[in-house]
Amino acid sequence: MPSVGTLAFDEFGRPVLILRGQESKKRLFGIEAHKSHILAGKAVADTLKTSLGPRGMDKCMVSPDGDITITNDGATILSMMHVENEIGKLLVQLSKSQDDEIGDGTTGVVVLAGALLEQAEALLDKGIHPIRIADGYELAAKVALDHLDKIAESYPLDLKNLDPLVNTAMTTLGSKIINRCQRQMAEIAVNAIMNVVDMERRDVNFELIKVQGKVGGRLEDTMLVKGVVVDKTFAHPQMPKEVRNAKIAILTCPFEPPKPKTKHKLDITNVEDYKKLREYEKEKFTEMIKSIKDAGANLVICQWGFDDEANHLLLSQELPAVRWVGGPEIELIAIATGGRIVPRFQELTADKLGFAGHVYELDFGTTSEHMLCIEQCKKSNTCTIFVRGGNKMVVEEAKRALHDALCVVRNLVRDNRIVYGGGACEISCAIEVAKEANKIATIEQYAIRAFADALESVPLALAENSGYSPIKTVADVKSAQIAQNNPSLGIDCLNTGTNDMKSQLVIETLIGKRQQISLATQLVRMILKIDDIRLPGESEE
Repeated sequence: MPSVGTLAFDEFGRPVLILRGQESKKRLFGIEAHKSHILAGKAVADTLKTSLGPRGMDKCMVSPDGDITITNDGATILSMMHVENEIGKLLVQLSKSQDDEIGDGTTGVVVLAGALLEQAEALLDKGIHPIRIADGYELAAKVALDHLDKIAESYPLDLKNLDPLVNTAMTTLGSKIINRCQRQMAEIAVNAIMNVVDMERRDVNFELIKVQGKVGGRLEDTMLVKGVVVDKTFAHPQMPKEVRNAKIAILTCPFEPPKPKTKHKLDITNVEDYKKLREYEKEKFTEMIKSIKDAGANLVICQWGFDDEANHLLLSQELPAVRWVGGPEIELIAIATGGRIVPRFQELTADKLGFAGHVYELDFGTTSEHMLCIEQCKKSNTCTIFVRGGNKMVVEEAKRALHDALCVVRNLVRDNRIVYGGGACEISCAIEVAKEANKIATIEQYAIRAFADALESVPLALAENSGYSPIKTVADVKSAQIAQNNPSLGIDCLNTGTNDMKSQLVIETLIGKRQQISLATQLVRMILKIDDIRLPGESEE
């Protein structure tokens, strides 16, 4: 093993390991380290800035294997970018935590963090200490969050009128590639959530919603199946393609003769023994099928495979079967149909069968691809969103967009307060934070004012991506907000002729916006406190 360094001893005889290669490291500390971090943060944020809003651009990512992903989802872009810089990696994690917690706003949170770092650079040049900047940002974030609570409106959560939920989901999908069938997708997302929602606990179990995709067809062919869609077909081509009132035996044991558990070897020396073995196998298969029939099942779903002989016997006994169904799908089918997963044929009884009103095969176009659809289940709160699209990229992006929409509707179920989008709430918070800065006597007022300027980065980016003059547009909206005292005025990205986001129905969840400001501020405070860094570079002189 090559040596990693040399061992030396100090004046007290304590060993000190001097690592090799330290002279080839470059050390940055103080203001230089801060500038290096801010530069890295700004570079990542600038990459995402053009993807913000309904007019935002998509990014084309090519993996080392040559797989292409086209997306404008902030978390996806950052997770696929090869970021070497440590501060850049922190922004990647910031976007991921927004995605995990809220599901939407992954681009906005990084743009805001980048703007806060950019503003901090100007303050550092003025000679303000990084800790004072961090403290000022903390105070400003508190003012902004309190103001968001004041301007938030409560949405009625009425299961008979789902329009408010649909409008919020449409805002989320507005910036995605699938926005040409925005309303249809939003309705699918809302119906899926309403299908599995637990109104007593005000929560949604995402395990019960599965998003499946199949290339081919149009985006408009996307549908919500109140049941389970499995990428399998019936085991034998001559089995019926449709079963009504299916009583389903859900098995995790294979259709094959029992084998001793030890390693075994069987030598057959004559024809009679071979025939006996064949008869024994056939007898065992017949017993298995009889036990299924006796339990009253008319459809078998098996986690493992079965050979051609078992398949033929199942066909001759008029017992449709599906084989090689994966573990997660088996569990979902069991939940949906109210059945129990059976590990041994001996344990199969009538009360362990699942029930589905309609099981049928979906076939696609001129290809020989089929999928199995299990509908009208006993417990109908399991559902599958079945996405279609012209190519793999469209299907994958539609899945990501639907995930965002599902998360937003789930957040509204948890907390039904909303704010208006299009940069409206950011401008309103910026006005309030700037007012508050004038009341602060200490040096933190500079950082609070800088925070107000950083909040305007989101509406500025929206205006720029929509083809307007960014500073003029934001200045006009800001003055209109102050004159009319109306916090719902934002950037008219779609050029509809009105800046009132309330009439445009551009709605965002309060919980998502609060999280954006909190997470971005936390991360920037952490970055501002790093003042010493060693990085590979030229040797120190």
